[in-house]
Amino acid sequence: MERFAWKATVKEGMLSEYKKRHDNIWPELKQVLKEAGISNYTIWNTGNELFGYFECDKGVAYAEKYQAASSVVDKWNEYMKDVMVMEMDPETGAQPKMKQVFFLA
Repeated sequence: MERFAWKATVKEGMLSEYKKRHDNIWPELKQVLKEAGISNYTIWNTGNELFGYFECDKGVAYAEKYQAASSVVDKWNEYMKDVMVMEMDPETGAQPKMKQVFFLA
């Protein structure tokens, strides 16, 4: 199991809309994430900053490729464009990986 962390920014005044959309996340998107091997997915915020964390049972590379190939993920990303700004890694099609600097087991 590998861990993955990402960061993004919520546009000014859009945090409640961001939360609302995640409260109503599409079932088909949940299914894609599960099929990608993603579990324990959590998103946190402070101010307009977002921090996401998930675990990948099938590995990060598999999860990145699976999501990048999904039309559901493409539609979700398009749906979220008006409420958030997220860089995408052009090589993987996923969020840029954050580097782990500490871990306590």
